[in-house]
Amino acid sequence: MIGSPREIVVQGLQKAFGGKPVLQGVDIAVGNGEMVAIVGGSGCGKTVLLKLVMAHYPPDAGQVLVADHEAPAGPDGAPPLVDMGALDEAGLDRIRTHWAVVFQRNALVTGDVFHNLAVLPREVKGMPDEAIMPLARKALSDVGLDPEAVMHRDREELSGGMAKRVAIARAIVMDPVIVMYDEPTAGLDPEMSAQIHALIGATHRAQPAFAAGRTGAARTSVIVTHDTELLRRLRPRVIMLHGGRVLFDGGFDAFAASEDPHILPYRAQMGMLHENGGGDRAPADLPGTRGG
Repeated sequence: MIGSPREIVVQGLQKAFGGKPVLQGVDIAVGNGEMVAIVGGSGCGKTVLLKLVMAHYPPDAGQVLVADHEAPAGPDGAPPLVDMGALDEAGLDRIRTHWAVVFQRNALVTGDVFHNLAVLPREVKGMPDEAIMPLARKALSDVGLDPEAVMHRDREELSGGMAKRVAIARAIVMDPVIVMYDEPTAGLDPEMSAQIHALIGATHRAQPAFAAGRTGAARTSVIVTHDTELLRRLRPRVIMLHGGRVLFDGGFDAFAASEDPHILPYRAQMGMLHENGGGDRAPADLPGTRGG
């Protein structure tokens, strides 16, 4: 299914908590420019997989290889793959410079919208506020918000839909190659969910400026979700986890038509799981604003 340089390669990934296995040998490859939806029943390990990819904790077995966009391109013009488990904190920070995460509960920090958008440019690139401001304005405009109206609005004054848009603006202000979404439409009404679907699609199609002219220059999106309407509208590649392994990996049409005895009941429950907010939490929530 992958005709482009690989952005993420997961090999034999295993993880257990308190002796209870969650992932039992997951193998996935995500190509640059792909949109991939990770689905599966509550507790199947979707968010755990996301955390392992981001190296928020180590796997019990297996490895995660990711494209290093800070390294010189290889002979094929694509960035080399590096093992996340072999990197120190400085190396991980270098990789994460080109990543962003949109959390289920947004994870906006205390303060106004500009403060939220400025956190990563300040911490990662040491940028002054005057250099961040035009980037913040563009990011807000790109997610359909009026910078003049919301830039200095406090986090507590944002509606649910506005907060989600600010969370996505915070993700794209660093011009990431990979955007990871953890249940991006959980808790939103159908009208707002439809707007977020369109925004995720538009964000995915926008080419990262820094990578122009390089092989592997498209944006990659990885979405943990139970949202059937998101799948129907965006038609991503669908990967379903079940029993700690990959049960299905294919296009949306094949997933929607599958008669597999594990997929059928899950599809029937997706709407309820989405309304309930997913319920696939790892032992510790994804921390703060780390990685986007």
